[in-house]
Amino acid sequence: MRGTLLFYVLLTVYILAVNFYAFRLVKSEADTGEEGDSLRREDVRLLLAAVLGGAAAVFVTMLVLKFRLGNALLMIALPLIAVLNGYCFYLGYRGITGLI
Repeated sequence: MRGTLLFYVLLTVYILAVNFYAFRLVKSEADTGEEGDSLRREDVRLLLAAVLGGAAAVFVTMLVLKFRLGNALLMIALPLIAVLNGYCFYLGYRGITGLI
């Protein structure tokens, strides 16, 4: 029972850490003030943070800050990746429950 609690805590901390990193990444890019519709190196970092589990944080932060909303790749890919992240997190929690 203690092992499963540890896995729950580790997965929750991972999700929170990745989402916090994704939030800070978007905020730091918005503070530099660079705009544009073309794909840049920073966009690849945003997509990587999204794939690792921070898609919801990236998408919501971009909407709140009104940052790079003209980039079609990010506006289409981020909600899709967020749904996949949610499903993967669900599978992770369900898998931990199966350990009991």
